[in-house]
Formats: sequence, structure tokens, C-alpha cells
Amino acid sequence: MRFGVVVFPGSNCDADCFHVLKNVFGRETVYIWHKDDSFDVDCIVLPGGFSYGDYLRAGAIARFSPVMKKVVEFSEAGGLVIGICNGFQILLEAGLLPGAMLRNKSINFRCHDVYLRVENNETPFTNKALKGQVLKIPIAHGEGNYYCEPDTLKRLIANGQVVFRYCNSRGEVTEDANPNGSLYNIAGIINEKGNVLGMMPHPERCSEKILGGEDGRVIWESIIAYLERGANRG
Repeated sequence: MRFGVVVFPGSNCDADCFHVLKNVFGRETVYIWHKDDSFDVDCIVLPGGFSYGDYLRAGAIARFSPVMKKVVEFSEAGGLVIGICNGFQILLEAGLLPGAMLRNKSINFRCHDVYLRVENNETPFTNKALKGQVLKIPIAHGEGNYYCEPDTLKRLIANGQVVFRYCNSRGEVTEDANPNGSLYNIAGIINEKGNVLGMMPHPERCSEKILGGEDGRVIWESIIAYLERGANRG
């Protein structure tokens, strides 16, 4: 099992993801430079940060990096891809996930813990979670206001592609619990095939007790369990 963490100019959560996967979970992990045109991994992580300074739009330039052509091919072949914060924005810009990100409704950068409710626990990224489970995970973004057309939203809901929604500590999805104005309180979605996840909160920042919380572990544990089952089937 091998993880690859993509590094764009301006990434600033790449080392966090690398540390969690390699040192906390003990999995082979490598960095993938944005100009690389080949890699041999089982799961790709597009980390948070400000790729290319977020010029034009967050993720708008990064989606043209040479590595993204290979990421698209990797995902089309069924490879697992998780995009966190800026990584989610890049997945949207690249067309690997539907919709777009707008500025936060408050127009402020939001950096604090939020609560998420697991809407779908039958994905490679949530199979170790319970449906309806509430996770406390930090956010740090200025453009996390997810938007899509009404027909797209209906399709996402019908297909179970809405994986996480912002909620309060009791698991209630409310307007007050929404930190950025995101449509339908969406915090994370998957593609139709279920192998590409985008989420705004940062699970890598709460995967160790020393950091004050471990709720993010369930996402990494789910990916590892999914890949292990695949290896055993092989």
C-alpha cells in the first residue's frame, strides 16, 4: 500500500498529510511534485494550501499542472483520490467533481473546528464511520462556499454523493452550523464512481491526540481498510 501526496507551489498541508500517513499510520508515503508525469501509488492526496497563490481562483491554475493529467487518468482507472481544502478546489476546477467554490458567505477566512455529519458511510473514505456519526474537524479556508446547479444537487443527493454535511455538536444540520454558506451544508462530496472525495475540513489536523482530537483518523482508517480489502481480493 503506497500513498502519494502531491506538492504544488503554495501547498502548505502536504507535510501534515505525509506525516499522518507515514508516521502515524506507518504506511509507505511519497511526495509527488506537480511537474511529475508518472507515479506508482494506490491513493493520491491533494493537500490544502494556496496552490499558485490562489491566483484567478483557488485551484484554477493548479488544475493545469502536468501531474493533474495523470491524476485524472489515475481516477478514471479507479484509483483513490482525496482532495482536502485546496485539494477539493482543484478537483472541482479539474472537473473530477461537480460544482464550484465561492467566497465564504462572510467574506472572511474561517479557521476553527466544525462538526460534520457522515451522510454516507459506504464509501472507500468512510467505511469505518457510522452513518450519522458526528466528527469534529478543523477548517481553514476563504473559499469554501460550495455551489452547484439545482439539478446537480438533486443528483448528488439521490446518488448518495454528499458524504459530509456541516452540523452542530448534536448532529443537527442548521444554518448556524454552516461556516461558509455552502449549499445544502455540504462539506464533502464524492464522484459517481465513488473513488474521488473532496472535503473542505482537514482530517490530517486531527489525527493525533497530541493535537487535541482524533476524529480525522476515521477517514484515513477507512482508506487503509478499503485498500487492504482490495489487496486481499487480489
